[in-house]
Amino acid sequence: MRLLTVGENEAGQRLTRLLEKYMDRAPKSFFYKMLRKKNITLNGKKAQGNERLNPGDEIRLFLADETIEGFSSAGAKSAAGADSVRSRAAGREERSGSSRKARERLTEMLPKKLRPEIIYEDRHMILFNKPAGLLSQKAEPSDVSLVEYLTAYLLESGQLTEEELRSFRPGICSRLDRNTSGLVAAGKSLRGLQELNGLFRTRSLHKFYRSIAVGTITETRRAEGWLLKNERTNQVQILKEKREGALPICTEYRPLEQFRLFGKPFTYLEINLLTGRSHQIRAHLASLGCPLIGDAKYGKPETNRLFLKEFGLRHQLLHAYRLEFPELSGALAEVSGKIFTAPLPAVFTEILESGQK
Repeated sequence: MRLLTVGENEAGQRLTRLLEKYMDRAPKSFFYKMLRKKNITLNGKKAQGNERLNPGDEIRLFLADETIEGFSSAGAKSAAGADSVRSRAAGREERSGSSRKARERLTEMLPKKLRPEIIYEDRHMILFNKPAGLLSQKAEPSDVSLVEYLTAYLLESGQLTEEELRSFRPGICSRLDRNTSGLVAAGKSLRGLQELNGLFRTRSLHKFYRSIAVGTITETRRAEGWLLKNERTNQVQILKEKREGALPICTEYRPLEQFRLFGKPFTYLEINLLTGRSHQIRAHLASLGCPLIGDAKYGKPETNRLFLKEFGLRHQLLHAYRLEFPELSGALAEVSGKIFTAPLPAVFTEILESGQK
């Protein structure tokens, strides 16, 4: 018999949903059969499967360990005698250690230049400063993305166990292109994930970027248009009028300073992304005649070559600089009304300091 004790990350979902995560290779018919035969019970009683789970609920699996592990993708990684979805306190203490030591072990996953910095962390969420070059989510099975790094960090620091991964997966709530750096928010708990996703979905969490654009921009502007994506080429086109398949966009940008380099004018910008479409900032500014430096898809090749030669810049200079949280309660109460910033990358600062005002 195996006992699963429902924790915060499992609460709120239906019983069958948790079972499907825990034994992800089993057909749905298997669970209903086991429920009917009382080989799976909820709080010592027969269950239908549609019950909503609460923290502390006890699910008993009167099944052989071989059956449970055979129906689970995580079976080979999980201890056969595990008896709780929630890790036991003693087990957690054995795996716990300082976050610093955990991050030292994690550095083996990624080269130094791709290791994300933790800007903020509490029990429900974490903010990373993602370097350019690191994927937010893997594109190929062999990739190590920020998602894998997050999971490994939580495992190494004792905040998550392999057993818990069978029913809950931490995840990022905001994605950046591989070659865009800056703040990425991630949920460490189910409540944290749900509430963070809600903030991004309703645009009540304000996200600001920093970049350097070609040309002189002297006034704050809110630009609108339509964005049409070509899935085959993974490029977008900015339109002035609506067309089938195009999505509305709104980008607000504010000049912070103007300077000259290589005898050419440039503007250091802060950008407020009012709609979050693929490549929106890069393509929108390029369509207005002010592409970002280093942008291979939408920028100016001759300008990019100058910055590559002088500064070694191999990607668009776009950085998710600041997150402003609204007044909040619930799982995100600790970040209510707070503002977080991520330091500019070294190459960004070097370029700014080299400019002639």
